[in-house]
Amino acid sequence: MDLKDIQKHIDQVMNEQNNKPIPEFEGYSPFEMHKILHFTFAIDSPLKLQKLSDADYQRIPILNQIRYLVDLIEKNGEIKLTNKGFLPTKLVSDLYSQGFLKEEHIEKGISKLYKETDSMTINLTRILTELSGLTKKRNGKLSLTKSSQKILADNEELLRQIFLTFTNKFNWPYYDGYGENQIGQLGYGFSLILLSKYGQIKRLDSFYAEKYFMAFPKLLDSLEPTYGTLERYSTKCYSIRTFERFLDYFGLVTIEEEKKGFDSIIYITKTDLYDRLIKCTPHNTRL
Repeated sequence: MDLKDIQKHIDQVMNEQNNKPIPEFEGYSPFEMHKILHFTFAIDSPLKLQKLSDADYQRIPILNQIRYLVDLIEKNGEIKLTNKGFLPTKLVSDLYSQGFLKEEHIEKGISKLYKETDSMTINLTRILTELSGLTKKRNGKLSLTKSSQKILADNEELLRQIFLTFTNKFNWPYYDGYGENQIGQLGYGFSLILLSKYGQIKRLDSFYAEKYFMAFPKLLDSLEPTYGTLERYSTKCYSIRTFERFLDYFGLVTIEEEKKGFDSIIYITKTDLYDRLIKCTPHNTRL
């Protein structure tokens, strides 16, 4: 056997290993998981974002809140920001009153809505328009970019831009106290696969967290619990970031909460919109 044959044999063995289904990856191979992690919606990834009907796009809260804001900017030409670079208070009130996204602390009167930073979802909306290249700040004013016109004319392209901006550019730990770690955001595509596979019936958020950390156990090393056990703390971190502040914003899950003393039990179910937007193919045995 010459060197060429030896290399060919090594390549074959490596290829077989990389395409071998792994139980912790829900039967996906290391090669497929690499795609899921780093090229989530690439042509050869198991995940696809599909085109929806116009009626379905109307059901996506964060999409419609962003569209409402950019429509206001287009109508006015530009919006004068506050001295600190935030949306003016009148616009904040107008945007929240549309009811696209509600926040419990505001709805229950625990805190009042006045400025942009009083509402996490309104603050997020402005940030996403900037990160996605729809708007730009200049001389204390917010205006649309030239490239935004083409994107705003196409719901499919606009949703894709917002979805990819949220998952790849926005920093998920930004609003919580769980530290600067990658829990939830790293491997969000794997969470989409889990929901696709198991989300048709109501399940505990801990069901998904357990499977997520089984696939990415090293992420637990970055956590230092400030309450409860590591399991409970990591589940809460994953659940808030993945379900409450990601998939629910896009109308892809229903969250049910049952109070149990000072704690809560969270149940997750995928919506009918989920399977129309997210296409998930099983492990490819032909690779």
